[in-house]
Amino acid sequence: MKIAVLGGGNGAFAAAADFTEAGHEVRLWRTNPEAARQATTITVKDARGQRAITPALVTADLAAAISGAALILAPAPATTHEALAPQLAPLLEDGQVVFLTPGTLGTVILARALHAHRPGARVAFAETGTLPWLARKHGPELVAITVRAKRLPVGVFPLALADHAIATIGAAFPGVIEPCGDALSGALMNAGPIIHPPLITMNAGPLEHFPKWDIHKEGTQRSIRRVTDALDAERVATREALGYAAPHFPLADHYAKEGPEWCYGRGSHDRLTDSGDWRENIVLTEHRYMREDTRLGLSLLIDAGRVAGLPTPLARAFLAIGSAICAEDFLESRTLARCGLPTDGAGRAKVLRDGF
Repeated sequence: MKIAVLGGGNGAFAAAADFTEAGHEVRLWRTNPEAARQATTITVKDARGQRAITPALVTADLAAAISGAALILAPAPATTHEALAPQLAPLLEDGQVVFLTPGTLGTVILARALHAHRPGARVAFAETGTLPWLARKHGPELVAITVRAKRLPVGVFPLALADHAIATIGAAFPGVIEPCGDALSGALMNAGPIIHPPLITMNAGPLEHFPKWDIHKEGTQRSIRRVTDALDAERVATREALGYAAPHFPLADHYAKEGPEWCYGRGSHDRLTDSGDWRENIVLTEHRYMREDTRLGLSLLIDAGRVAGLPTPLARAFLAIGSAICAEDFLESRTLARCGLPTDGAGRAKVLRDGF
């Protein structure tokens, strides 16, 4: 299968490496033309050792990357979606599937841009609850993959194209994909806004004091875990109030020693902390945990709770703290209406099912 991978970060490199090794024709789009010219090979390091992998194409030409691709994987942060949407819209072809990992309802933002450019286009957009790899780049062209996802809940926009989208994504992630309904359901599976805002705000002191700090190791203590569980309960309650059924992929399963496996499978948290790759410098006002997961992710959860008629006090609290840290008002950063969804139930359901 022809797969386009958009970006040059941890997820994009892990995707390009894994898809190439699986026999797919991979085109990797780098936004930096110099990087695309100079580095055409990726070095991957995982439990099987270290090896060099060469995708079919590394290019700074977005049109060349996605032309004829069955699947377009975009693991870039949600902060890039509004800029990416008008770039992608003129280039997308009927039958293609665009997969955001995760999405924070970016599927609807991209689909709305495509509709404005070419009404009636038959392109499916899908999003999942987490990046399919726990990975970190160790150098400009070296990526270390600690864990690969075992379960990925996927929502599709429009839902009418779900069968095609799930089949296409499943060919790239065999045995991993679990359909969870429409795009809003997929967006409300996003783990980032649940795990990261408490970890960065409740560890703000050590993050700013030490040169590097591991929020997942020393930073994940019992009191913080109780908070993340309570915040996750707001997410699950919002899903239920909007009519979405289980499984809800509760974050507690990520840490549990028994019971249902979470996205990365059993023991993934221990492998993450043992790797040492998440002992890093996090600048609170700049890092994607703040700009993406707190600002965009929590504002979306709060707005989804509002239309469902549910309070989300912890989500509001962490968003307020993030706003204070960054001296910005985060509350309206990503709402259903701002993404393009009606806030009334019947109108929203129709758009989610049929598209724009």
